[in-house]
Amino acid sequence: MKFLRLAIFVLVIVLILALAAVSVGRLRRNSTISKQAELALASSNTARSNKGRKETQHYRLDSSQSKFIAHALAGGLLWFKGHDHLVAVREFTGEAQLTPDAITPASLQITARADSMVETSSVFTEPQKQIIDKELREIVLEPSKYPDIIFRSTNVSGKPTGNNQYDLSITGDLTLHGVTRQITIPTKVTVTGNDLRAIGEFSIDRGDFKVKATSAVHGLVRVRDKVKFTFDIVGHQL
Repeated sequence: MKFLRLAIFVLVIVLILALAAVSVGRLRRNSTISKQAELALASSNTARSNKGRKETQHYRLDSSQSKFIAHALAGGLLWFKGHDHLVAVREFTGEAQLTPDAITPASLQITARADSMVETSSVFTEPQKQIIDKELREIVLEPSKYPDIIFRSTNVSGKPTGNNQYDLSITGDLTLHGVTRQITIPTKVTVTGNDLRAIGEFSIDRGDFKVKATSAVHGLVRVRDKVKFTFDIVGHQL
């Protein structure tokens, strides 16, 4: 009799353990299915949120198809009084990034060769331009000491204004003549096919960058403190 009761007790324990195991298995399967459903839902939500979002486009700047001009207003008393200087940046490299519609992420980086800046105003004769260019190199820009003029953006903001057109405000660090200052450049950008075109202007105070206006020897390049830059820059998508 005792043996029978013991056997029944053991059987009950085995049945309880078996039922517990089945329940645990079901819970695990349900948990796995639930996690898979959550992952599928998250993936679906991510796909929906990314649907239509365009990737950031990268462009290499092309100086041969671009214009970058420094407008220096005359302010001297000698030979070139009354004539403004139009100094072109002939050689520069750089890259731009822009995310269509969203704008950001976006960035701009330009490196210009100081010794590539030359006088282009038609009011000067070729001999006069040669003298001005000589002073630009030896007195004003000193490319042997400061070969590069560099701009690197730190923030880009703005809004779309039309089909692939944007009004941007580009803030960044300009390094000129060994001095770095923060400036903001208002820019209108148009994207056409694989090309980007940026048009705008900005001004700097020459004194902020310790750039001389003239030479004690010649005194030919004499300009006011404020220098305006205008640009029409083209970039090609990478």
